[in-house]
Amino acid sequence: MTLPLLGMLTLVAAGCGGSESETAPQGVEATSSTASTPPVSPPSPASASPTENGYAPLSSPEPRQPISCAADIGEAAARRLVAQCRAVSPATRPPCNAANSCAMIRNEVARGCALLGQDAADTPECEFAPASREAAADLVRRFYAAVNASDYAAAWSLWGPEGSPTQTLDQFAAGYRHTRRTHVEIGQVSDIEGAAGSLYATVPVTVDAELDDGRRQRFKGVYTLRQISPGMGRSQGWHIASARLKAS
Repeated sequence: MTLPLLGMLTLVAAGCGGSESETAPQGVEATSSTASTPPVSPPSPASASPTENGYAPLSSPEPRQPISCAADIGEAAARRLVAQCRAVSPATRPPCNAANSCAMIRNEVARGCALLGQDAADTPECEFAPASREAAADLVRRFYAAVNASDYAAAWSLWGPEGSPTQTLDQFAAGYRHTRRTHVEIGQVSDIEGAAGSLYATVPVTVDAELDDGRRQRFKGVYTLRQISPGMGRSQGWHIASARLKAS
């Protein structure tokens, strides 16, 4: 999920997921000794009073349908992305289909390249080394691309194979119900560090979000990403371990 903007969410997670609760309109912060929730969608202004800042509360809109990749980037570009996906996906029925969101397809490309391990370096379809800083930054970009495409399942899945363990997909998606668009800027990714059979990377971000009523909010913070160390099992690439974001 992204950061709750106006109806701010305070996210606290354990393990690799998170939970959220609405608080006053201010920044969203997710904290935990090991992991916390993903940035939630911009806080919904629905909790604001009718006269607060001159804005009326937003009513809950109908759930948005995911934007297909073909509609997002055009049929020709979508076909190329689908071909890239099918070249590396080990799935019997991979999500490499232009009717799916580009974010879902790119998630499968990243997963397939991670499963290739060292062979990814010799695979033209794999743009980044699976355990690299570039791949870490790419995951955060894909997270927000999924949100922008209204493919909340694709964003939720980036917390791990089972999504957020403390938040259902419906709860996750509800955090974005008033978010029209997000834009993320990635700062300098940390060096990759290893501990207890895992690799970790920290990705600093600045997130701008626009709500359905035109209001804008900005968040700054960091994502901590994790993946299995080489030799400890088959890694499926980076996933979000925690997120700490505040309104700025």
